[in-house]
Amino acid sequence: MSSTQAASKADFDVIIIGAGISGINAAYRVQTELPNATYTILEARDTIGGTWDLFRFPGIRSDSDLHTFGFEWRPWQAKKAYADGQMILDYMKDAAAAYGIDEKIKYHHHLTAADWSSADQLWNLEVTANGEPKTLTAHFCIMSTGYYDYSKPLDADIPGLENFKGTVVHPQFWPSDLDYSGKNMVVIGSGATAVTLLPVVAETAKHVTMLQRSPSYILVRSSNTLQERVMHAILPRWVALKLVRWTWIILPWIFFRFCKACPAASKSLMIALTKMHLPKGTKMEPDWVPSYNPWEQRLCTSPDADFFLGLKTGKSDVVTGTISQVSADAINLDDGRTLHPDIIVTATGLRICFAGAVTISVDGEKVDPSSKYIWKGMMVQDLPNIAFPSGYLHSSWTLGADASAIMTCRLIKHMQTQNISAAIPRLSLGGEEDMEDSSWKMSSTYMRRGKSALPRGGDRGAWWSRNNLWKELVAARWGNLTNGLEFVGGSRWGVGGN
Repeated sequence: MSSTQAASKADFDVIIIGAGISGINAAYRVQTELPNATYTILEARDTIGGTWDLFRFPGIRSDSDLHTFGFEWRPWQAKKAYADGQMILDYMKDAAAAYGIDEKIKYHHHLTAADWSSADQLWNLEVTANGEPKTLTAHFCIMSTGYYDYSKPLDADIPGLENFKGTVVHPQFWPSDLDYSGKNMVVIGSGATAVTLLPVVAETAKHVTMLQRSPSYILVRSSNTLQERVMHAILPRWVALKLVRWTWIILPWIFFRFCKACPAASKSLMIALTKMHLPKGTKMEPDWVPSYNPWEQRLCTSPDADFFLGLKTGKSDVVTGTISQVSADAINLDDGRTLHPDIIVTATGLRICFAGAVTISVDGEKVDPSSKYIWKGMMVQDLPNIAFPSGYLHSSWTLGADASAIMTCRLIKHMQTQNISAAIPRLSLGGEEDMEDSSWKMSSTYMRRGKSALPRGGDRGAWWSRNNLWKELVAARWGNLTNGLEFVGGSRWGVGGN
């Protein structure tokens, strides 16, 4: 413990920012693991749900199974492992209501700045509450804001797009009144959004083309497997739910490790599996053979092969090429081909954004998180008493966010029992100043362009990058809580009148 400060009383022991899946999960962990702590959730929008309320494009669904994307403490019980956005939203609302978490949410509370006061040993949060400025204080903050910009998508680098006289739509801001029935549509992109969108709009549109610069891997998964049905038939329900969840954790992890250990073999396997679902006689080059190995980018998921149904009926197709110019009524490709859409959908990715673009400072001095390292996947170097839950790139987001929430609660409990007012990650404590950034090692365009906005991941000590599920699950519940942290002593935590 480096020093002693007198900790002032705060409005809340813990303030959680964001009422999406990470925020709701963090709230459950706080009220379960820290039953005497006061907390609230600040949500900028008017409802719960985060991503699952913001995105409204046709067919919006998870690309992770809900047995692991859902909460460990509220098992997913629907038969479909891959759920649409409304099902996920209903599930989140039900979980929050069941545990009284919904009563802790302050809607229309937009956090704009957070400043740590060393004198008071607490966070001062500048909030716009229903249009009015407001300040709230907390001993500890949990920034459950996700990883992308809600207000602005990734800029689409499409030459001449401004010339197009038809309708241009980004999936992040899909118009509720868009009528695409009987229309020709081109979806630009080959990531999870495009793969999700295409089979649904193809049911109503005249024809849909997915235009890609290069192919992605599309993994077909069953929404309701035989082993799940057997488990539910012969085991008590609570046992079956736990076994199903662990099956969905372990088997994808084994496949991920296989892909990383045997890239050539996994690529051959993925291409062979894709060929099984394509119309007979389809040539694999150039549309179906990615230039990279599996899990160098996140795999796309096609539940029950839905993506391939439109290809077999002729309602959709895939075109690989580079756009030379968009004109008033056409998309011209470098190879001379021309597409004539009525609607262009720019499914080109999300804009990476750390901590909701909130201005973060310590004693009035602004801190740039992108110049800092992450401590145990959850706290940022030199920032006291603030956690940033995040998920995995190779597995369900919630697994990683939950590991962070569990460790955060353990840390707070340790601080309370040991009369500690501040915990500050310090790189100098472990002598690891020469580490290289090992985080977010994926080649997706939006990842490469957005990485500069994110904190760095280390390669050793307490600064390991988030890439080992089992290591983190163990560390979250039983791992060392003190290495790499500077502790400041103070009076016991206490809250004021709110």
